[in-house]
Amino acid sequence: MTAVQERKSISRVSLVDRFLTVIKTLLVSLVVVGVVAFIAQQIDPSNAFAQWRNPGARALTADQFKGLVISGLSQGVLYGLIALGYSMVYGVLGFINFAHGEVFMVSVYTGYIASHKFAANGMWESNFLLCLVIVLVLATTVATATAILMERIAYRPLRNSPRLIPLITSIGVSFFLQNAVLGFFGPSTRSYPQLPEWLSKQYSILTFEISGTKLMVLVVTVVSMAGLWYLVERTKTGKAMRAVAEDKEIASLMGINVNRIIVTTFGVGGAMAGVAGIMFGLLFRAVHPMTGFLPGIKAFTAAVVGGIGNLGGAMTGGIALGSAESIAPMMILEPLGVPGVTQLKDAVAFTVLVMVLLFKPSGLFGEQLSTEDRP
Repeated sequence: MTAVQERKSISRVSLVDRFLTVIKTLLVSLVVVGVVAFIAQQIDPSNAFAQWRNPGARALTADQFKGLVISGLSQGVLYGLIALGYSMVYGVLGFINFAHGEVFMVSVYTGYIASHKFAANGMWESNFLLCLVIVLVLATTVATATAILMERIAYRPLRNSPRLIPLITSIGVSFFLQNAVLGFFGPSTRSYPQLPEWLSKQYSILTFEISGTKLMVLVVTVVSMAGLWYLVERTKTGKAMRAVAEDKEIASLMGINVNRIIVTTFGVGGAMAGVAGIMFGLLFRAVHPMTGFLPGIKAFTAAVVGGIGNLGGAMTGGIALGSAESIAPMMILEPLGVPGVTQLKDAVAFTVLVMVLLFKPSGLFGEQLSTEDRP
């Protein structure tokens, strides 16, 4: 009987492996054919394949391609900032905080309220940089406080529960925050005030034309990442965070206040989401109660792509995901004659996740797990 069961098990595994091999082959073939078609289209838009699949196809100009790269980079760094919160919490507690996207959403609303207050008295236009700093401080403070309260009220009582319970709780917290904001502000989309004219101008950097808004997003992200790296790698708090992520029990025995470090981890992750929220608001200038849902899911995707628990991987995964969203529809799908490619960026994002999980399940840079989470 045991031998029969083993043969059935091997047969099932074999079938799964074959199915996954077929999926891998199809995805790789799609990418290769799309890239080859794109190159052929760039060389000669009237080539036979282009005329057969997409007669209206036109080659991308260098400026158009550079614009796609900058758009993907500016959106990718936002995914990366949000993904840092997922990775930090997972590295310490070993579960995915699905309510982290709503922390991001709360910060976008905080920026919306504060920016309109400044716009009402004229400071938003006359002294934008000072207003931006104040709005950033307010948004990160509110996001940090939201993340800390979330940990203290919803997650700490469940810390010793099976891992599925806090995971389900995080989904409930997400719905609670969405509906709380919906009750306060209603379902309509709100807009940030008009940005100063100099932020709308295009600036030339290394042959790339980039708008002031996107340049600001990139600069603020670099500064935020540098600050986070310094905190984690060069301070006592950062060393304690790494010790708790490695082994909470041993860290506690060595005199580290584990509860305080976990709260700090949630707070730092919330602060990164707060920075991302303000940059998102300035870049897209719109907010509604579901603003945090899709960016949150994509940020989680970015964390998995980079390697869950790996901070550098989270940012790299975000940049890779944003770049794929921006470039892949025009570089792979459009040459194949797929209609409405600009509406398929979300499908591209999750296809990237599927491909990474198929070829490198631990992420591009590998997972960083605590001792008790390692197989």
